[in-house]
Amino acid sequence: MSRDEARAIRDTELEKDRARYGLLAVVVSNLAIAGVAIFGVWRLNGDKAVIVGVLTAAFTAVTSLTTAYLGIKAVSNTAKSIALGDGPARQRTEAAPPAQRTP
Repeated sequence: MSRDEARAIRDTELEKDRARYGLLAVVVSNLAIAGVAIFGVWRLNGDKAVIVGVLTAAFTAVTSLTTAYLGIKAVSNTAKSIALGDGPARQRTEAAPPAQRTP
């Protein structure tokens, strides 16, 4: 196995670990937010105005956290594919023939 192949395998494994643990962090955080929201609603004993506020804040936090993770992951994957030459910028330059000059 060459040095480049070993590095590619190591980079792939690192990316898998980053994705796995990043997703785990998002899921655990979302569960913690949901747990705190459920506990808060349970302790409010029926005050509907406050319950709506707690649930809205919890939903907003879960949505923001999940969207941020997915957005950062998408941008990271796009940047990596462009840097490796698999992205749209590389495909455009390869597909376009050179311009012809007229004398």
